Amino acid sequence: MKDIKTMAAMLLILLLGMAIDASAKGERVPKIYAFGFAASFNDSTVYITDIQEIDSAWVDSKSKFLLERDSYSSQLKNYLQGINQPNRTCIISYALKRKDAEKKFLKLKKRYSAANHYDVRVVRPDQFRFKVVEPNVIITEEKTLTKAETKAQRKAQKRARKEAKEEVKKEAKKQ
Repeated sequence: MKDIKTMAAMLLILLLGMAIDASAKGERVPKIYAFGFAASFNDSTVYITDIQEIDSAWVDSKSKFLLERDSYSSQLKNYLQGINQPNRTCIISYALKRKDAEKKFLKLKKRYSAANHYDVRVVRPDQFRFKVVEPNVIITEEKTLTKAETKAQRKAQKRARKEAKEEVKKEAKKQ
């Protein structure tokens, strides 16, 4: 029985290893354009930062999704707590091009300015600036695989899974 559990654990480790290998890879981009937004369910005051240029930010190489977004949001949350505005829900919105960031900024500002029951307060860059956050995970730049290399890699992973399953079956029969 212990051998079956051991083999199952080995199979799980093997599958987790493959899943981790398939995780997102990051790349450093020269700059992104970002702004923060903060609101609370307790009052009608919302805070929005001006668009800021953040140098050398990290984004997912495939989806171009900003890595460590929660850390950027925490920076804004900590600033607001420092000016006695606790319990704010903070987000960061960004784009790789300034024009795209401006579209997002204007759309969000218009949504909250148009509704008369919101008090929109703009946080100027001299009051608050985002700082670059280095990702917590190890970032590796990998070359793009050709179709043949990708196919060979998938076959090898499939073969490894099949062999691991067969080992578990053999161990179960021995018991």
